[in-house]
Amino acid sequence: MFSHIMVGADDIAVAKKFYDAALGALGVPEGKIDPKGRVFYRTASGAFGVSKPIDSKAATQANGGTIGFTCDSPETAKAFHDAGVANGGASIEDPPGWREGAAGKVYLAYLRDPCGNKLCALHRG
Repeated sequence: MFSHIMVGADDIAVAKKFYDAALGALGVPEGKIDPKGRVFYRTASGAFGVSKPIDSKAATQANGGTIGFTCDSPETAKAFHDAGVANGGASIEDPPGWREGAAGKVYLAYLRDPCGNKLCALHRG
């Protein structure tokens, strides 16, 4: 459904360190910086990018927005979360764990990246 997701960051080096670690825990290769200074993480299922805002204003996160990353196991979701926290992110909401709801049984691990973007590692049980 999605071709790519792009988030803004004021400090690309800080964002790259965070995403290299967090996405690396999911098996995603290290991000590559393009000639415009943006960093991209590419997989067969799409691309995730980080860029300074084109309008030169400060980067801001989406209020109410969440970017979810699919994980193949609860352990992978927890590794994403822990790698992110160890590299400048912040754990938010409930601790990583299983939840039961309208979508069925899912393992969720929420955190914010160094720029405040809300992320979720998700494994469907």
